[in-house]
Amino acid sequence: MTVTFCGHSDFVPSTDMEARLLSVLASQIGDSPAELLLGGYGSFDRFALRCGKIFQQTHPSVSLIYVTPYMVTERQTSVGAEYDGIVYPPLENVPPRYAILHRNRYMVERADLVIAYITRSRGGAYQTYLHARRKGKAMINLADS
Repeated sequence: MTVTFCGHSDFVPSTDMEARLLSVLASQIGDSPAELLLGGYGSFDRFALRCGKIFQQTHPSVSLIYVTPYMVTERQTSVGAEYDGIVYPPLENVPPRYAILHRNRYMVERADLVIAYITRSRGGAYQTYLHARRKGKAMINLADS
């Protein structure tokens, strides 16, 4: 199973939300092998990584994969050290200002499940959420819980 995340960069984490996300991961993945595709930008991405690491402690068949929107550089490699792997999608011909948008689409298109935290209808996270809906992806919006 492949899971990806999208949420607002100004997301405010809480212990309640952490418990919700860990519960969703447990119910959706269980003990099956899985890849968590993570973007690494903004508060929700950092929250998803933290929860992924907690989940991985009791589910070692889960891999945390950093999907970078830019060619791998020394900075990206140091960021990627927190993950089990780094993926650079085929974005060489995408202008840098659109790289994150295209990276997010790449993540959605490879995911079996999209876990979101969307509370407003604007911004990049919302555009990613709409793309997932258009693609008919299984989705859970933690903001609806």
